[in-house]
Amino acid sequence: MTPTASSRFFALVFSCLILLAASNAQAAVPSGMLAGDNPSLAPMLDEALPAVVNVVVTGKPQQMPDNPLFNDPFFRRFFDMPDQQQQRRAPRQPTAAGSGVIVDAGKGYVLTNHHVVKDAEKIVVRLNDNREYDAELIGDDPETDIAVLQIDADDSLTELPIADSDNLRVGDFVVAIGNPFGLRQTVTSGIVSGLGRHGLGNRYEDFIQTDASINPGNSGGALVNLKGELVGINSAILSRTGGNIGIGFAIPSNLVNSVYTQIAETGEVQRARLGVVGQNLTSDLASAFDLDITQGVVVAQVMDDSPAARAGIEERDVITHVNGKKINDFSELANAIGLRSPGEKVTVSLIRNGKKREVKATLANAQDLATTDAAGDTGTDLAPGLEGATFGPITEDNPLAGEVEGVVVKNVERASAAARAGLRPDDVITSINRQPISDVSQLSELAGPDVKQLLLHVRRGNGALFLLIR
Repeated sequence: MTPTASSRFFALVFSCLILLAASNAQAAVPSGMLAGDNPSLAPMLDEALPAVVNVVVTGKPQQMPDNPLFNDPFFRRFFDMPDQQQQRRAPRQPTAAGSGVIVDAGKGYVLTNHHVVKDAEKIVVRLNDNREYDAELIGDDPETDIAVLQIDADDSLTELPIADSDNLRVGDFVVAIGNPFGLRQTVTSGIVSGLGRHGLGNRYEDFIQTDASINPGNSGGALVNLKGELVGINSAILSRTGGNIGIGFAIPSNLVNSVYTQIAETGEVQRARLGVVGQNLTSDLASAFDLDITQGVVVAQVMDDSPAARAGIEERDVITHVNGKKINDFSELANAIGLRSPGEKVTVSLIRNGKKREVKATLANAQDLATTDAAGDTGTDLAPGLEGATFGPITEDNPLAGEVEGVVVKNVERASAAARAGLRPDDVITSINRQPISDVSQLSELAGPDVKQLLLHVRRGNGALFLLIR
């Protein structure tokens, strides 16, 4: 085949692929959107845009710090600055803008991000037709970055239907709607670039990644499918400059709906717990357990009198599914359990000694389970440098659960020896004097009262450090 013939052949194949993709896209969206001589998203947006609002937040007044230069009258006159005493009398009141989504027109419920309304003194919701309403914060959840507002609108509102985000696939077309940089009712389009993203800073994460442009001000806005249904709440971007580089993240609608339902009903979110301590199943562990799978959670410990214990879950069990949904790692197990309400019943699929089993568990309230867990080692029979600290196992609500083995610092008394040594609540001690530890009993063995010096390796948030205690 000559170069010219080859080029024509590949051009013909490429054209056919484009026509096939357009045909599939047309079949997946409402009639008329991409049909005819003028394909457009406008018919869908005509219905969706009125449900996306601008959220204007006024923060608590902040007193400007004193600066010695401000006391110089010449300096103030030269730079046309107000009198220092006047500055003190009129503290600065910060304002911020974000986006929100109306999900219940009858009750006036608006969803947005927790970080948009955090520390707000006043919240105003502005509709796309310029109507403005004072908003009440019904409740928020920092661990998922979701907040629920309510407005008392006399006139009719438009709400967005909530889709099942579990049906999303990489490559699906999506549209982001919000108020980036204060540009109200801005629409950008793209595709779902990835699913199940973790590690962006929230406790419970299952982010949708998209290349639809998301910028400052988009937070709390809608990510919709081509049917105009809400599939996510825009929440974060990955950027070195603060602007969009094609990597944005949205909280999936199923996670949002779980939090929203609890807040709307009770004003708060109660976390459910199963009561297991575990770690991600690796290929080495799978080989040791003679398993032909490499995804799941290995149960390292079952907490006493917990839902897991009552359901019959045992150490060395490998949890693979919850209510039929596959569990790949501990983050997914935390989401599958922690986003449910206490009292809910779940079916846990697991592998024990190479055989598949199913058990049913009734989830407990995280606070009730934490009370039992807090009765760990108080540090009274440990090295003097640990006095004043309380220790316990890494439970399923810990961000490092499944990633590391160690002992959690539950509490540190003020002015205690442990506090002076540099320990903080939520620190995870992974080794003592270069010996790895995985539970409180090993802590007691390696850090007994006669040990004069301790070298602790500590995981703190996303970082790590060594503490030398004498």
